[in-house]
Amino acid sequence: MQHRLKVITLGLVLSFGTSVAQEDGNQIMPNFREADIREIVEAVGEVTGYNFLVDPRVRAQVTLLSYSPMSTDAFYDAFLATLQVHGFAALDSGSVIKIVPDANARQLPGAPPGSEGDHFVTQTVTLQNIGAAQLVPILRPLVPQYGHLAAHPTSNILIIADRASNVNRMLNIIGRMDQAGDEDIEVIRLENASATEVVRMLTALNQAAAAAGGAPAAQIAADDRTNSVLVSGNMNNRLRYRALIAHLDTPNEDGGDTRVRYLDYADAEALASSLQAQFSGVTAGAEGAAGAATQGVSIWSDPGTNALVINAPANVLQDMTSVIDRLDIPRAQVKVDAIIVEVSEELAGSLGVSWVAEGSGSNNPVALTNFGSTLPGVIELATVGASGTPNPSALPEGAVLAVGSINDSGTSWAAVLSALRGDATTNIIATPSIVTLDNEQAEIRVGQEVPFLTGSFSNTGAVAGSVNPFQTIQREEVGTSLTITPQIDSGTGVKLTIEQETSSISSGASGAVDLVTNNRVITTSVFVEDQNILVLGGLIDEELRESEQRVPFLGRIPGLGWLFRAQTTETVKRNLMVFIRPTILRDSIQASFETDAKYRFIRDLQLEQAEEPVPLLRDAARPLLPELPTPAPAPESAAQEPANNGG
Repeated sequence: MQHRLKVITLGLVLSFGTSVAQEDGNQIMPNFREADIREIVEAVGEVTGYNFLVDPRVRAQVTLLSYSPMSTDAFYDAFLATLQVHGFAALDSGSVIKIVPDANARQLPGAPPGSEGDHFVTQTVTLQNIGAAQLVPILRPLVPQYGHLAAHPTSNILIIADRASNVNRMLNIIGRMDQAGDEDIEVIRLENASATEVVRMLTALNQAAAAAGGAPAAQIAADDRTNSVLVSGNMNNRLRYRALIAHLDTPNEDGGDTRVRYLDYADAEALASSLQAQFSGVTAGAEGAAGAATQGVSIWSDPGTNALVINAPANVLQDMTSVIDRLDIPRAQVKVDAIIVEVSEELAGSLGVSWVAEGSGSNNPVALTNFGSTLPGVIELATVGASGTPNPSALPEGAVLAVGSINDSGTSWAAVLSALRGDATTNIIATPSIVTLDNEQAEIRVGQEVPFLTGSFSNTGAVAGSVNPFQTIQREEVGTSLTITPQIDSGTGVKLTIEQETSSISSGASGAVDLVTNNRVITTSVFVEDQNILVLGGLIDEELRESEQRVPFLGRIPGLGWLFRAQTTETVKRNLMVFIRPTILRDSIQASFETDAKYRFIRDLQLEQAEEPVPLLRDAARPLLPELPTPAPAPESAAQEPANNGG
């Protein structure tokens, strides 16, 4: 392999083997083919006079060809480019130039800042207008793998370690990016318009421009306290928005401070009184004035249109509008199902014997037994028989067995055996349901009004001393009532203030002069998750009543004692539970779903009954709810509009 280095002096071409003298004005034409890089280092040292320290890891076969003469400096630059191509770098440390792999170059001192070409340098850049950390991800792709780029956020400095040519290129890019922008924040105070309303309109304009692919618009915000608009952005956008705000901040054409605000959800009458109480003492004064003058605030409502008519200064009107915006919002609804379950079981049994013996006509003793408070006996039956009119209701319940002998002379006797067993079960489920707005009390009552006797009087009339008796009656509701006030929290829970009452007329009361009612009331406040069931309370009651009447001494005779006693036993078990289940209806879709479910349930029951004809009236039709109307489909043009816009 032939390696040559030609040095041309005064027009003469001289060829050297391994040593070349450096002379002024020499022109060099290197010609190396697959030469060891160390040989090229030796040749460069002979031509330039530099001292080199070669890292042991520097090994490569290099081809460096030149077809035109070059100066010594150009030859050295070509040498540096050759090192870069093969992954090496030359680091100038003063008297010696170190040749090391690129991967180690950034860890060693290199050429001083300001060097050019392929020298490896380390440069620090102090930024003035942009954050150093923001530039690192932008400039990182421009730095080779062996280079280094880092930011020091505290001092806002970039550290770059790379070849001088690439460092100079990056410094040029950084200089272009580190420019002071023309963005600023302007505060524009409004005199007539509402800052919130102006910002709302400009934000809509901003979004429309962004959707159309326009230039980035300015950032805007409202300060309700000072009724000002804050605008941030470049000068052109700020000037544009300033002109729009000036156009919107004009006095009302009628020149008054009266506004009419139509409400969508809130009640105008209730809100008017609250706002009047809140803002009646507000004071306002002209800007720069020494004091504040009390301004009149007048608010009244129009129930027909559910609107507020407000007369107030501009700054007070702005605060009032902000309050109304936060109060006039749709509220969720709550459907509450109360489940009342009562299961009871009653068992009763009675057994008794009563007898009578009469022998007064024959001077024989008269004796009888009667347990009237326990079971009807001989005396009760004798009363029924003595009356001329039969009274079946006076007969005792259950089985009655009577035996006896009636004689005209001697002793007559009679005995009555009464036995009764009664079983009764009750299973009642009531599910009153009610729907109301959040934080609104609602009440449902299902029952009947029952008359109760409260007094009776009689007075003597003016005609012939006639008597006019009369009674006073008071009607009371008996049935089921549910009163609730729901409060929905920020999640899926509901706080419920509940009053549940269930009343009924008692059928087993004895000794009362009028009707007796059973009443069960629960008043409580609970917290329940949406569609969960919670028990409000209940009663588990078990009663055992035993009654026995007997003749003293005789009733305790073993074996025969049952002939002289009457027994009654009664046991009652009651289980009463009340449950609650709230369902939050946050929108019309949920409300429609719950309504449709209840509607179809009732209609299905009517359809089942409609399958059977009306007895004795074949042509009569049973009442039937109409079918639920299906939602109207969206207009075809509206349904196609998004597709047309997208196309």
